[in-house]
Amino acid sequence: MDIKQAVSAYNNIANIAPNNPATNINEASATAGPSFSDLVTNALSNTVASGHKAEEISTLALMGKADINDLATSVSNAELALNTVVAIRDKVLSAYQQIMQMPM
Repeated sequence: MDIKQAVSAYNNIANIAPNNPATNINEASATAGPSFSDLVTNALSNTVASGHKAEEISTLALMGKADINDLATSVSNAELALNTVVAIRDKVLSAYQQIMQMPM
């Protein structure tokens, strides 16, 4: 299950519950700022971009056209971004599993 499916499932469940303040999630998020799915999508895009940048600098370093400090920095940034995404994924999956274990 990807992030967009999880957000869609959450919105569907929130809209099913009667008299639930979470039923107006879409209206509230329109005035409050970007939605959770937008934040996750942007974070994933930034992670992919940092990975591509690290690959480009690695290629330039192999050809002798990049500084070793730039290479180390870009690889470190890509690793940090990937570790952040993995940590968020683990938290989301843990929360999902806890919700699924709740009695109806």
